[in-house]
Amino acid sequence: MLIDTHCHLDFPDFEAERDEIVERARQAGVTQMVTISTRVKRFETILAIAEKYENVFCSVGTHPHNADEELDITTEDLVGLSAHPKVVAIGEAGLDYFYDNAPREAQAEGLHRHIAAARETGLPLVIHSRSADDDMAAILTEEAGKGAFPFLLHCFSSGAELARVGVELGGYVSFSGILTFPKSQELRDIAKTIPHDRLIVETDAPYLAPKPFRGKRNEPAYVAHTADVLAETIGVSKDEIAEITTENALRIFSKMPRL
Repeated sequence: MLIDTHCHLDFPDFEAERDEIVERARQAGVTQMVTISTRVKRFETILAIAEKYENVFCSVGTHPHNADEELDITTEDLVGLSAHPKVVAIGEAGLDYFYDNAPREAQAEGLHRHIAAARETGLPLVIHSRSADDDMAAILTEEAGKGAFPFLLHCFSSGAELARVGVELGGYVSFSGILTFPKSQELRDIAKTIPHDRLIVETDAPYLAPKPFRGKRNEPAYVAHTADVLAETIGVSKDEIAEITTENALRIFSKMPRL
C-alpha cells in the first residue's frame, strides 16, 4: 500500500489512457493519488479528474512558473475552492530560481498567499522549491512566526539546510524518482537525516521517472520504485517503508480518507 502524493493526471501525456494509468497504479499497490494543480484557472479540469476516480484527490494552487499569470487569485479564492471534498491540499506554490519563468517578486507574493490559505484551511501546502534554498527557508521561518501551517517540500532536491529548516518547522519531505538516480548520493544522504515520521514519496508524473524507467514517461505506479530505494537508503524493509510513507501521507493530507 503506497500513496503517490504528487502527480499531474491532467497533463496531456496521460489524456489518451488515464483510465489505464489509474488502474495500473491500483494493481501496483498505489491505493491513492493526489493530482496537483499548477493553475487555478484550470482547476475545474483537475477537479473533474478527481471526481471521476474514487482513489484520486487533488489540490488547488498556482505553480511558481505561472505566478505572474494568477496574481488576481486571492487567498480567499484558494480557501473557497479548497472546500470541495476532493481537495486535500493547497498548491503547488513556491520559488523556482532555476528557470525563473515568472518574476521572483510574483513567485514570493503567490507563495505568501498560498501559505495564508494553508494556515486558514489546515490543508497542507505543497511547496515547489528549486535553486532558492535561502529565500525559501527565510519565507518559511518568517511565516511560521505568524502561526503554524502544514506543508511539505515536494520533489525534494535541495540542500541539507533547507531540509533541516523544513523539518524543524514541522514540515514533511517528499522524495521523487530523483532519489533513485546514480548521481543522487547527496540526496540519499539527506534522506537518511529525515525523521521517519516526516518522509513521503511521490512521482511528479509525468516527469522524473525512477530507475529502471528513467527517460520514459513517469506514472503513479512507478512510485513503488522510489519507495524501494528510500527503504534501502534508510535501512528498512519494503513493507516498512510502505507503512511509514502511507501513514505520513494520511497524516499530513488529513482530509484524504483511508481507502
